[in-house]
Amino acid sequence: MWRATVLTIFPEMFPGPLGASLAGKALANGLWSLAAVDIRDFAGDRHHTVDDTPAGGGPGMIMKADVLGRAIDATADDRPRLLMSPRGQPLTQARVRELTQGPGIVAVCGRFEGVDERVIAGRGLIEVSIGDYVLSGGELAAMVLIDACVRLIPGVMGKESSGADESFSAHLVEYPQFTRPQVWEGRAIPDVLLCGDHGKVDAWRRTEAERLTRERRPDLWTAYRADQESGKKCLPKA
Repeated sequence: MWRATVLTIFPEMFPGPLGASLAGKALANGLWSLAAVDIRDFAGDRHHTVDDTPAGGGPGMIMKADVLGRAIDATADDRPRLLMSPRGQPLTQARVRELTQGPGIVAVCGRFEGVDERVIAGRGLIEVSIGDYVLSGGELAAMVLIDACVRLIPGVMGKESSGADESFSAHLVEYPQFTRPQVWEGRAIPDVLLCGDHGKVDAWRRTEAERLTRERRPDLWTAYRADQESGKKCLPKA
């Protein structure tokens, strides 16, 4: 079973949206498990203090290394220990697939102005970012990461092929999708999608995925083109 453990000062936020839709059904069916651990339970004082003023001065508060270290130690096993942080490595679909193939994750949710750097180094935390913006805490980021992983667990999605042909699967964003009615507000489904020729449909979808990637994500387009050129170089000579 794929296991997610979240270290947070707001355990009541979980499962939240992870308890609904595909993730919630899979959780109820035992395809994965979720544990929310209250970091305050590992504080040594009667006020359950988890933060203190930053060394060297400055605004805000910093999460204490000793308290957070004890919380991490209580969940220690062979799962990756991830710190949700805007300065971390960007979360990608490739990274999500890698995490899903393992036993699960331990997600540490920072708060305040950040986490004492010593616990990051001392406990081998891997900093992960879901985007170039700042949230009030790591909880929402942890939910995003967990949802992205859970949907790839075998048996969670209706068709195992559902996750193989979507955005970022090959450095391309997904092609446009349509369904009935055939005409809506004067806009018709492209004829090629109704022709019944799967080869033509696949070609159209690839062309549209390339077009959208080129227009909207030049970074992905560069990576895609590099893959294409690499593939051409590896082709055997006739």
